[in-house]
Amino acid sequence: MSERTHREPAPDSSVPSPRTPTLGPPPPSGAAGGDGADITEGMEEAYWSVHDGAVATATVRQILGGLPRTTRRIGLLAWRADPRATLAVVACQLAAAAMTAFGLLASVGVLRELFADGPTPERVRAAALQFLLVAGLLALRALLEAGVGMAQARVTPKIRTALEKEFLRLTAHVRLEAVEDADWHDEVFRAYDRGLFYARELIGQVVALASAALGLAGTLGVLGLLHPALLPLMLLSVLPVGIAAARSARARYHSFKRWNALQRRVRVFTWLLLDQDAAAEVRSDTVQTALLDEHDRLITRVAEEDTRLRERAALLHLTGRGVGGLGTAVTYGALTAMLIGGWLPLAAGASAVLAVQSGQAALTRLVDVAHLVYEHALWVADLEAVLERCRGLQMRGGALRAPDRVAAIELDDVSFTYAGKPEPALSGVSMTLRAGETVAFVGSNGGGKTTASKLLAGLHEAQGGTIRWDGVDVRAMDAGSLQRQVAFVLQEPVRFPFSALANITASTGSLTEADPDRALAAARASGADQVIARLPEQWGTLLSKRFRGGRDLSGGQWAKMAVARGLYNDAPLLLLDEPTASMDPPSEHAVYEAVLRGRLREDQITVLISHRLASVVDCDRIYVFDAGRIVEEGTHAELMARDGLYAHMFTLQAAAYQPSTAPATDGAPG
Repeated sequence: MSERTHREPAPDSSVPSPRTPTLGPPPPSGAAGGDGADITEGMEEAYWSVHDGAVATATVRQILGGLPRTTRRIGLLAWRADPRATLAVVACQLAAAAMTAFGLLASVGVLRELFADGPTPERVRAAALQFLLVAGLLALRALLEAGVGMAQARVTPKIRTALEKEFLRLTAHVRLEAVEDADWHDEVFRAYDRGLFYARELIGQVVALASAALGLAGTLGVLGLLHPALLPLMLLSVLPVGIAAARSARARYHSFKRWNALQRRVRVFTWLLLDQDAAAEVRSDTVQTALLDEHDRLITRVAEEDTRLRERAALLHLTGRGVGGLGTAVTYGALTAMLIGGWLPLAAGASAVLAVQSGQAALTRLVDVAHLVYEHALWVADLEAVLERCRGLQMRGGALRAPDRVAAIELDDVSFTYAGKPEPALSGVSMTLRAGETVAFVGSNGGGKTTASKLLAGLHEAQGGTIRWDGVDVRAMDAGSLQRQVAFVLQEPVRFPFSALANITASTGSLTEADPDRALAAARASGADQVIARLPEQWGTLLSKRFRGGRDLSGGQWAKMAVARGLYNDAPLLLLDEPTASMDPPSEHAVYEAVLRGRLREDQITVLISHRLASVVDCDRIYVFDAGRIVEEGTHAELMARDGLYAHMFTLQAAAYQPSTAPATDGAPG
């Protein structure tokens, strides 16, 4: 056994390095999570709650100022979805509002006849026609409102459908670098989860807002006809109600936002108790009692907070009602004075009371709906912003299509840097891949192997240098057509919740059509045929337990399905990124035998990315990546003879499979 000729002095473990933090013992007790006075402060803002409660901090000017823009936005969406139904909504809504005003005027006529001079029976008979007119107007208004509802029922689903189709079409075709951005993910999921939902809801809310506004305008118009002095009285009665409604709405939104945060905190513990993946460890460590105790502590705090918020809301509502009642009392007092002074006939006074009550109801409704519209419009604005951003992130188009066959793919001085990263992922990479060859990319993690494969697949675009297919720069090609000519098998493949057959044919853009012979050949070459043969319905078995009768596969079985999917594609370029990492040794050997020695197409370029260097020994050429550059290339024999980085990595891996040769010691003196 050899000894080291030079040994570094062992560092003194008792003296920490200046940059090494020291750790003392933990306290004997403490909270599982944040335990401040406000237990909502420890929660991160969820992507789906950023606008919840926004109206609680908005000014009246902001709310009112945003209404015309929101109404115009929704109107344009509705017009694009169904112009005729949109016109019907507007026409019926205007007519219904007119019927409300006419009904109020007709009510004035009824009261005028009832309070006129003469015997009571004659007054009732004189008012009979007015009664019929009021009833007719109310019936007509009901019909018109039903027309609004029917037209709205036609246009609302169409808006959601049109927006969702456009949203998914745009997001499905954005460039890969956008999808790899976490901020983009948050924006997109917020827009999908909230924006599409509230775009649909806003239709009815804008209609309700218009109804309330038109009803209030009609009431004010009727009061102006009865007596101009009634208008300021109306405002005196209505404004306190509106202010109370606004404060109440803001309190509700603030309460809702806090409630959301509290419930999210509680759900952390609920999720751990119910989660399937955590179940085994939770039970083996008997953590249930601790989780339940913490859940009980938090839920008690939540209940206390809920009580406080509800009591505050009740007091605010009471205050609003009190202020509104005071304003109404002043209004009715002024009306009484006008009646006593002879400024206003008795019939007009009674009509004014009806108008004031109608105006209060309309304004309260207007305030409530305006708050809803303001907040929900923020989500719709997010949706529109995401759609606009996605339009600028679409994959490259073009009339030139990628060829069905390629003799050579050249990378010339290619470089690429990921957004937000200081160092390039690839720098000055050049190589030529030829049809009929099997090429391997090896090297350390982060060396650039997967990035190079993504550029070859057209998922990223080179920021420097060029990539050419048979001499044609890929930048001149339609990106979608280029990607269709590449079969890309990843280490962590998508587990499509479809049938076994659809999991294979998905690589050609179809879930329902298959080439039976090609599918069987791909399944046999990858070893997936034995997986499918053991399924209850074989090719037709659904590979997801979310469906009745569905089955799930192991990681290695899914890997075989992914390789079969790549082989079925029959593309001129096959990229395999650690495809057998989760397979057992016999399965891995069978896949490499099929891919490296028995390819389905001899004119195919095959690129294998692997950390298991034993699998690349038979490749025609091996490229060794390190720090974004190709540092070595050649056959296995050439690279081993060079005794460089590849030889060092291969020797290390090979040694790990050899039994230890250290001599046994029997304890005898030497």
